[in-house]
Amino acid sequence: MIEKLSIGYSPCPNDTYIFYGLAHEKIAVPELAFAAPLLEDVETLNRWAMETKLDVTKLSFHALGHVLDEYCVLSAGSALGRGCGPLLVARPGFNVKDLATATVAIPGKYTTANMLFRMFSPVSDNLQEMRFDTIMKAVISGEVDAGVIIHESRFTYGEQGLICLQDLGQWWEEASGHPIPLGCIAARRSLGEETISAIDTAIAKSIAYADADPMRCVPYMQEHAQEMDTNVMQSHIGLYVNEYSRSLGDEGLKAIDAFLERGRDAGILPASSQTVLF
Repeated sequence: MIEKLSIGYSPCPNDTYIFYGLAHEKIAVPELAFAAPLLEDVETLNRWAMETKLDVTKLSFHALGHVLDEYCVLSAGSALGRGCGPLLVARPGFNVKDLATATVAIPGKYTTANMLFRMFSPVSDNLQEMRFDTIMKAVISGEVDAGVIIHESRFTYGEQGLICLQDLGQWWEEASGHPIPLGCIAARRSLGEETISAIDTAIAKSIAYADADPMRCVPYMQEHAQEMDTNVMQSHIGLYVNEYSRSLGDEGLKAIDAFLERGRDAGILPASSQTVLF
């Protein structure tokens, strides 16, 4: 009997789209068996990775930099791209020059959004961790002065009366020349090369299954999405599920290496000699 692999990913539309085929046993993976997936906020998954809780997990690339000894990145399933990074938002009238003294909400200590913000505004040290889906409300109410938003929020913050102070993905692209690495699917190195390769292939097949008929994924996406509007979900998929999700390729790997190197140079990430892939 094949031992079941534990797996976790976020409830965001890009992840539920990617894993629809796998989670609903629509693709054949005879050499693998997965336990029921755990859908959790990405920061929860990041912290679980520090404990090596799951065999296969969604991770922020920031978190990856802390767990490279235990986890490697799969070529399929990542979220990278251009024009898709986290946004720093505030109420109208707030000046970006006031960030040094402002209270800024971040969607978790180990999120890529936090690492980007810290590199963008190293003078900011009054950071407040919140679940990603509560940040806009906190900014609107005045609980915090500004917030770093991710996922579906980038499509709806304007409707909530907020302004964008800085597109952190755009800042990264201009500073580095690379697409922004947001999140990846990682597997425990202890699983071994053969199993890791099979997992990678299974996720690639799951993406291909969704691509063949995206509408069949909608009920699963709606079941878990924070933003139920179909147009918002489709925009989310169009932005975050792209060629890098299907295969990182050389450009994707170079972007990841550059991101981790800058994080180490900034003193945010620990030194590591491990390669990103197995």
